[in-house]
Amino acid sequence: VQLQAFGGGLVQAGGSLRLACAASGRTGSSYTQAWFRQTPGKEREFVGKIATRGGSVAVADAVKGRFTISRDNTKNTVSLQMNSLKPEDTAVYYCALDPLNRYSSAWDLYRYWGQGTEVTVSS
Repeated sequence: VQLQAFGGGLVQAGGSLRLACAASGRTGSSYTQAWFRQTPGKEREFVGKIATRGGSVAVADAVKGRFTISRDNTKNTVSLQMNSLKPEDTAVYYCALDPLNRYSSAWDLYRYWGQGTEVTVSS
């Protein structure tokens, strides 16, 4: 399984960015995809998750009301729409996939990871 993340970049506070993560390979038909972010010296932080079966979706409290996670099943792609960005959203964002579909917010339960894409929000 391979994950490739797209998007990211530099944006001013209050702006928007859209990240996408395309999954390829033998993912199976039932799995969870998620977004995490990390800043230097800190542990990887859960941002949002979505399950392929049932469409369950959730985002972290820190981004609720600003970030939306969605999925395009025809393209095996998960997107993270980030609005009203704040400087504290600055991080490297990673997409991840759990083939066991545990719908977890714990980063260590995800087996596959994308390469990370940098998001910088200037004040």
